[in-house]
Amino acid sequence: MVVIGAAAALVLSGCSDKSTDNGGGGGSADLSIQPVVQLDTEGNEVPASDGGTAADPAGDGKAKCAPLTIGMAGPLTGGNAALGINVVMGVKLALDKHNKANPDCQIKVKEFDTEGKAQIATQVIPTIVSDPNIVALIGPTFSGETKATGGILSEAGMPTLTASATNPTLTQNGWKTFFRGLGNDNSQGPAVAKYLTGKLGYKKICVVVDNTDYGKGLADAFTASAGSAVDPSCTVGVKEGDKDFSAAVSQLAAAKPDAIFYSGYYAESAPFVQQLRTGGVTATFASADGSNDPEFVRQAGGSAKDAYLSCPCSPAPEKFTAEYKALNGQAPGVYSVEGYDLTTIVLKGIAAGKVTRADLVDYVRNYDGTGVARQYKWNETGELSNIQIWMYQVK
Repeated sequence: MVVIGAAAALVLSGCSDKSTDNGGGGGSADLSIQPVVQLDTEGNEVPASDGGTAADPAGDGKAKCAPLTIGMAGPLTGGNAALGINVVMGVKLALDKHNKANPDCQIKVKEFDTEGKAQIATQVIPTIVSDPNIVALIGPTFSGETKATGGILSEAGMPTLTASATNPTLTQNGWKTFFRGLGNDNSQGPAVAKYLTGKLGYKKICVVVDNTDYGKGLADAFTASAGSAVDPSCTVGVKEGDKDFSAAVSQLAAAKPDAIFYSGYYAESAPFVQQLRTGGVTATFASADGSNDPEFVRQAGGSAKDAYLSCPCSPAPEKFTAEYKALNGQAPGVYSVEGYDLTTIVLKGIAAGKVTRADLVDYVRNYDGTGVARQYKWNETGELSNIQIWMYQVK
């Protein structure tokens, strides 16, 4: 294992230092998600940024505006709620720093719970766009709900900055107001595939894909890049909400792979890896940003040990983590840094006098600046110009 020096000094997004509960596959374990290496889209190691020059949401303290609202839409309840909560806590940290420094420009966040489900999001998003006080949206959180509502948001002229929706097709719909704050699965999938087959040398990988837009898109990107290392005879399909994976475990046990790549969210991947270990499957377990959260470790317990988890999201530096904990009472999670950075960009626009949706869309489209996580500059479709992927491991 190569752990780069910059990563060793970080306190991590999605990497709580709290002990886990007992797990069905390994008993008591004091485990957390630790960064291993930052990769480019070809799976090559690249240096990490320390976030030292990141934009400050406080600005110069001279901002003036009427009271405004930023919306946040995503899962705040349900099986994968931690992923949405991580985002909104990052939003709140940026707002807290801004509001304390700028008494003449107070901004609040209004939270909208979608449970991460497209059918709920289609009911929630019209409420957001019809509220004239909401000038920008951080979200939606998941790819499926974003796919279902992106057209509504674009037609309403709502600046839509997602910290987490990674399905590649989202930027291929002609939406004019959508900006993705991290890499998509066409960058994450190949980077992970090349890391597993190159650096780690796995020759036989079985892919487990859930039925969400996120899961299918990521699995396709991973499979295409892993090439002959993926054995199609042991590709397994699962469904969001499944808890009994005995049939899949039997199929994977018979296949005897070197590694298993799970393309889905932690609500399913945690019991999945538990059942793998209980079923005697010892192959390396790997997953991506949908599983890269302390809840995966807490729910999977000792079965999570040594799992590899990727993410186009970035670890949280020590200073950010301390500020985040002080406000929110817990460590940052996956997408917390992105939620903070994207909110900071919106706040910088407001401080510059861009207080309408149209003006903020134009501001974001032309933005070029450093955040805690990365450099933010978007192309004409709303994709970032510069993308890196992090590999983590449960230790």
